[in-house]
Amino acid sequence: MNDHKNGSRRGPWLIRSSSKIFENAFFAVFEDDVEKPNGEEGKYATVRFNQGVAVLPIDSDRNVYLTRQFRYAIGREDLEVVAGSIDGEGALDAAKRETKEELGIEADKWIDAGIVHSLTSITQCTSRQFIARGLTFGEAENEGTEDIERVKLKLSDAVEMVCCGEITDGDTCLLIAKAAFLWNEKRQ
Repeated sequence: MNDHKNGSRRGPWLIRSSSKIFENAFFAVFEDDVEKPNGEEGKYATVRFNQGVAVLPIDSDRNVYLTRQFRYAIGREDLEVVAGSIDGEGALDAAKRETKEELGIEADKWIDAGIVHSLTSITQCTSRQFIARGLTFGEAENEGTEDIERVKLKLSDAVEMVCCGEITDGDTCLLIAKAAFLWNEKRQ
């Protein structure tokens, strides 16, 4: 996970040394001694997350399926797309696994909606986004700490909830916007 080498450059920044100051199964925190672009000495901390996936399932009636779950970091329930880490498999396989685990949904068609980088001033947090079509519904297989409710909304209602600030998760907002654009542009 540490791609900083002493004496290497990251754009106009010179990295004199890099230390990992914390790590768990999901992310690591690094502190670099740097020479800033203006020549001053300083420190720069970054958080590097494991690569992840985000999935928005959409049925033939333009309904989207989101998760509702309590999020410890924000202290409330949140409406979100399916999301999780890539665990030694490819991004599409991770997307399929997470969608089945969290919502009990399998899909025949997967649209790769690109990569998103979150909070780029301080994090390396990459999410590969997918839109799932041709849905089959079954039982979710939530992990022990997950208490996930499947929420069905019209795509148009989800867009309105993003615009009104009722849906605030970054991956979710972006995938809903991408889906609305694709649906209107290409009638997928």
